[in-house]
Amino acid sequence: MRILVDTNRIIAAFLKSGTTRDILFDSYFDFFTPDYSITELNNHKEEIKKRSGITDEEFDLVLAVLFERITIMPHSEYSEAMNRYKHDISDPADIPHLAAAIVSNAEGIWTHDQHFQEQKKVTTYTNKDMLVFLSRTTSNRSLTPAQH
Repeated sequence: MRILVDTNRIIAAFLKSGTTRDILFDSYFDFFTPDYSITELNNHKEEIKKRSGITDEEFDLVLAVLFERITIMPHSEYSEAMNRYKHDISDPADIPHLAAAIVSNAEGIWTHDQHFQEQKKVTTYTNKDMLVFLSRTTSNRSLTPAQH
């Protein structure tokens, strides 16, 4: 299932082990995010380090591990769409995510950002929704192909 992951979910995975990390590392999902998420992460780097009690080196290591599961979508692939969808969402920082999700035909956006509720172009999912997907697929994934 191809899902765009919002920066707030990446930050949540940074801050603590738990549901968000479990979802992020589940192979059922194919996660991607616009390269703008890297900018946002770097803008919040000091806050993330302080809240999680990690060093610069640990920040870089955790970032590398998280992005083993998240494909970065280059700006060139969604930049033209940003102008088209800028009026669909009030937070300018969310426009790259919305545009990237639309142009890539994502099945949804995984976020806890309420601004995404303003738009009607892409379905949004919270951790709870993602866990529902996993609960539905867990039994199917445990079956052999002949049992499907």
